Amino acid sequence: MDNTILIKDTTILNPKGNGVLETKKSSLLIENDKIAKIDENIDEKSASKIIDGKNKILMPGFVNTHTHLSMTLFRSIADDLSLDSWLNDHIWPIEAKLNKDYCYSGALLGAIEMIKSGTTTFSDMYFYMDGVAEAVDKAGIRGILSYGMIDFGDVEKRKNEIKESVSLYKNFNNSADGRIKVFFGPHSTYTCSKELLEESRVQASKYNTKLHIHMNETEKEINDVKEATGMRPFEYLNDIGFLSDDVIAAHCVWLSDKEKALIKEKGVKVSHNPCSNMKLSSGVAPIYEMMKNNVSISLGTDGASSNNNLDMIEEMKFASLLQKVNTLNPLALKAEEVINMATLNGADALGLNNEIGSIEEGKKADLILIDTREANLSPSNNLASSNIVYSANGNNVDTTICNGKILMENKKLNFLDEQEVYNKVNEDIKELKDSSE
Repeated sequence: MDNTILIKDTTILNPKGNGVLETKKSSLLIENDKIAKIDENIDEKSASKIIDGKNKILMPGFVNTHTHLSMTLFRSIADDLSLDSWLNDHIWPIEAKLNKDYCYSGALLGAIEMIKSGTTTFSDMYFYMDGVAEAVDKAGIRGILSYGMIDFGDVEKRKNEIKESVSLYKNFNNSADGRIKVFFGPHSTYTCSKELLEESRVQASKYNTKLHIHMNETEKEINDVKEATGMRPFEYLNDIGFLSDDVIAAHCVWLSDKEKALIKEKGVKVSHNPCSNMKLSSGVAPIYEMMKNNVSISLGTDGASSNNNLDMIEEMKFASLLQKVNTLNPLALKAEEVINMATLNGADALGLNNEIGSIEEGKKADLILIDTREANLSPSNNLASSNIVYSANGNNVDTTICNGKILMENKKLNFLDEQEVYNKVNEDIKELKDSSE
């Protein structure tokens, strides 16, 4: 009974898949890292800690399927720019100055932001991922880590990128009490050579893990890949044997009919990043169309330099509204559907749907409580779905639990010193900017 938590008399909002939500009044018992019992009547003596769930909604923790966590350091550093200019003129030059310590502190900041806004699992692609792994371990959240491989056709760089990814897998996969998993992360079809993409496929299959890649984000990307290969990006990846149901493709904005068919045929998982796509003027991904065609769609925030936050509740609202205005259909991406996207669909994309993403006995205790006694959630006409998607934001999250540990309660963090992290990242970005001038 050392680590038993009873969440008593709450409203459970449980994603069931296919846009279905189940809502019920109940209590929930956590034993160690798992949900042990869901019942209206659970004896308080069975728990070492009791959380009053009245006036709160209990949900699965959000699953963010595409981030660059350490880029919290670059929040608001290069705004109102096209992706090409944003990357080439601003982000890549300052990224060249990064090191493990910078990425560690940036990842800690990102972890704090996610915990405070209800994200318990994230899928990351970036650099110095050993530093990110240390931050994940310390913060107590669940992280899927991919080293972002880029070679631009350089043979030696390609060898080093693969070596770095294999090293990350061997050193950190299943670490931090199983909270860390490692995927292979070739950055994109326009930054990776054919050989690097092919070798990424080989290594992911060898280690029985997944692939995380940026796809079809901008029209320029499509044109560049067509000029280089004679094919559109998904056609090209299919031609070299890369595509499979273990691929998580971020963005997928500019898609031909043939590419949409390939995504469905191969079982590719799409991570939709609406805020980043809008901010960089990349375009509108055909999410509603793909969902109607039974393609697996999850949600990601992208990095905090192109979003500019990691708030998955905000991401849900933008995802829904963007599809409605783009299709001129108010029924496009209903509240229940985007909640599924942000939870169970994300777990499915990451291969964790048997462990997280919904509230079921035997699953991991990755849970959040949203306080409904707030101005923006009153009156409680439809707390189960509409209020969360269209009215709430990350600040309404009261309690965050991951792997059975309470990371935040009553909006107060239990394991991380916020002010210490805030001071450190402000020092870090000043150093980075000064060294880049």
